[in-house]
Amino acid sequence: MKIIDIHTHGIGGYDTRTTAEGDILKIAGIHGSYGISEIILSVYSAPIPIMRENMDTVRKAMEMQDVEPAKIIGVHLEGPFLNPSKCGALSASSFVEPTEDNFKELIEGFEDIVKIITIAPEINEAIGLIKKMSGMGIIVSMGHSDATYNEAKAGFNAGAKGITHIFNAMRFHHREPGLAGFGLLNQDIYIELIADPCHLHSKTLELIFKTKNPDRIIIVSDTVKETKVRGGGGREQGITDIHGRLSGGCMTITESSKRLIEIGYNKNSIMRCITKNPKMYLSSF
Repeated sequence: MKIIDIHTHGIGGYDTRTTAEGDILKIAGIHGSYGISEIILSVYSAPIPIMRENMDTVRKAMEMQDVEPAKIIGVHLEGPFLNPSKCGALSASSFVEPTEDNFKELIEGFEDIVKIITIAPEINEAIGLIKKMSGMGIIVSMGHSDATYNEAKAGFNAGAKGITHIFNAMRFHHREPGLAGFGLLNQDIYIELIADPCHLHSKTLELIFKTKNPDRIIIVSDTVKETKVRGGGGREQGITDIHGRLSGGCMTITESSKRLIEIGYNKNSIMRCITKNPKMYLSSF
């Protein structure tokens, strides 16, 4: 069965912030060398013309691709319809209101390759745009969000099917469980899980696997340009920006899955999180 990573920005010195198709193909080649069959490339939130430029580069690489072992099957737009208070390592200055005009400017001409868009459901006009995007067959994932539990539920009811890197860049509190709490308790929504040693405490991982429907957990890498490859050292060190914030995963999905299996998680359950579950997610329309 194919191993699929639905959230990677780059790896080994390359990322989607480029106009060079060769860089994109190198990302696919590196992921393929780790046994990954297909990838969705995540485009960083940026001014819309830059995001379009990045998408155009990915599309050209997809048209050129023939021998890379990890096939590029589309893009994930991580922005720009996000909440500045939960920007994480993304540029909050690039975030814009989720109006139909902004959406049209962003996506026009790229409808064929955009598979997933992350949006914060609580921001003004987001629910209407979630309905529109879902109606177009785009998978809507909620993230970089300060949504309450009820606001997350409203996004799900409007058509959102996933949650981007659960617990990271979102609200969770014992008096307001927020988007993370909704993702755990709702047994139909899919959740992305960064399973490297840095993004989630081992007991948080345990909480997820004991609580969540196992068919709705998708392990992602969220790797970035700075993520090292074999022999590069620092494979378990968090990747941070100049402000000390985590800015990307430090392991591919095959590495993080192997790590979970080695510490005692059921092999079949973990492998489902990188094969069957992402496949079902991508075909959920």
